Amino acid sequence: MRSWRRRLRLVVLVLVGMLPGFLKRPLYRSLFGYGIGEGVKIGLVLLDARRVDLGAGTVIGHFNAVVRVGEFRTGRCVRLGPLNIVRGGDLVRFGDYVTIMRLNVLNAIPDHDCVTQPVSELHLAQGAIVVSGHRIDFTDTVRIGRNVILGGRNSSLWTHNRQRTAPVTIGDFCYLGSEIRIAPGSTVAPECIVALGAVVSGDLPTPRSLVGGVPARVIRPLSPDDLELVHRKTRDDIPDGFYDA
Repeated sequence: MRSWRRRLRLVVLVLVGMLPGFLKRPLYRSLFGYGIGEGVKIGLVLLDARRVDLGAGTVIGHFNAVVRVGEFRTGRCVRLGPLNIVRGGDLVRFGDYVTIMRLNVLNAIPDHDCVTQPVSELHLAQGAIVVSGHRIDFTDTVRIGRNVILGGRNSSLWTHNRQRTAPVTIGDFCYLGSEIRIAPGSTVAPECIVALGAVVSGDLPTPRSLVGGVPARVIRPLSPDDLELVHRKTRDDIPDGFYDA
């Protein structure tokens, strides 16, 4: 019986997701109890979560799939570009002015058999941006700090290794380059640049550092010019002084 209800719900969600925005917003509210803020725009999507709260000005582009998520929450002015997959997990939370561009996979194993009792949550803080073609595994908790850029292409963050898990934390104002790998249990201190191709395995506790290599290590302190770059706003529409509030 439960599987039939699940299938029926998915069919209705697919049908609603194909409607124009002025129709789908009230239907999401009335049929599923979704919270839809003022000025929200939703393209052709599958929006499947037990609870949805979309902050004012959120824009979700075409062909996004949010599947089997517990709670899906966005702050103000969040942007999801086309062709992203968000799958599984107890909570996915995007802070104000977060951007997920395109072709990213944000995935937590829905029916895992992990022995570590992970908390499957993904938190992107204010102004964080995930560019294109990246993979974030949040079978255990992933926290990405304010104004962090997961840049370039083909980077991956992992929280599980067979049946064991450990969370991943990226501090505020970090830049992560292309083709990086972050292993379960890793942390990156605030205001760091992680160089192209680095493999992070463990704690990198020294802030304001250039990090690189396999395994990753501190190469040098960041210069004043480097720090100016990592503190530069990720979007032009982020208000001045936003991070000081």
